[in-house]
Amino acid sequence: MTSTLRAVAAAAASAALLFALAACSSDAPEATPTASETQAVQVSDEACADDAGITVAVDASALDEGDSKQWCIATDETLAAADALTLVGVETEGNVEFGDDAVCRVNGVPAEDLAIPAEDGSDYFETCEAMSPAFAYWSMWVKPAGGEWGYAQEGISTLELEPGESLELLFTLNGEPAAPTS
Repeated sequence: MTSTLRAVAAAAASAALLFALAACSSDAPEATPTASETQAVQVSDEACADDAGITVAVDASALDEGDSKQWCIATDETLAAADALTLVGVETEGNVEFGDDAVCRVNGVPAEDLAIPAEDGSDYFETCEAMSPAFAYWSMWVKPAGGEWGYAQEGISTLELEPGESLELLFTLNGEPAAPTS
């Protein structure tokens, strides 16, 4: 009789374990965080003051159709450069040869039908097929908190920005501007 009780107890324990495992592995979708569970990030149309937040700038003023804009992302957390650009509404396009690692257009600038004057007087049209020419290109710059501007050492997809840092996408035409001015 003792072996029968053990068998019944073992069967009951197995059934309870199976029931518990089934409850844990239900096919119910995971709950999506609600707005109150996620932190909202505020973005303003100006550079961040006093090294607070992350400043993002786009300067295409070297082109007739371009302008210069800055935004402040109020955050005390690290952000991927790609996420920072998305938060401020900046869209980049890479080229066929190098993908998104070589920025060809920012918010549609330069447009494919824009005649870009070369130093030799000819017109160039950016098709984004290969690397942009040395006289008309987008570059990405990073400025650490309290530091100087320097070329980004990583691409948009891997660059991480810390609070207090600035990121600028700069269009240079015939050597001007050679670096960010802000």
